[in-house]
Amino acid sequence: MLDLGPTSPANITHFTELGHRVYNEDVLLLSQNPEYRSNSEPGGIDVERFFKENLVFRNVKFDAVLCWDIPDYLAEPLVKPMIERIASVLNPKGYLLAFFHTKDAGPDAPYYRYHIQGADTLRLQHGPQFRLQRIFNNRHIENLFHDYASLKFFLARDNVREVLVVR
Repeated sequence: MLDLGPTSPANITHFTELGHRVYNEDVLLLSQNPEYRSNSEPGGIDVERFFKENLVFRNVKFDAVLCWDIPDYLAEPLVKPMIERIASVLNPKGYLLAFFHTKDAGPDAPYYRYHIQGADTLRLQHGPQFRLQRIFNNRHIENLFHDYASLKFFLARDNVREVLVVR
């Protein structure tokens, strides 16, 4: 299992008790590192360097990825390459869970850390002040995951839609 959000002891405990090995990489926090800033690159980010140094898993494939709402807050030049990198490390028939804000969320929608509290409960904790970068509509989400086998959309609470993706 790969968790792309901030480290959560609750999530690690939940999945290790189920017998899974958990990898964690806080992609959004990593993307804020000034070392990846570049005035000469589109979007002001050195995408090539970012992915040379992050989300690198040698000889590791994942059965599941928790993407949370990272694409909504991540700088535009990193979103599509991140989804492509995940596809390359996700096993066939592996699952990805992502949350996307709806048009009603607004640019000041708070960033949350997600902590699994049980089989059907998440606890939300206010995270750092990241600004919502965009709102993906369903067509954008389908295009983002065009290399994947299937997508299922679920409308959740608080102006968020859950997307379950199968590789």
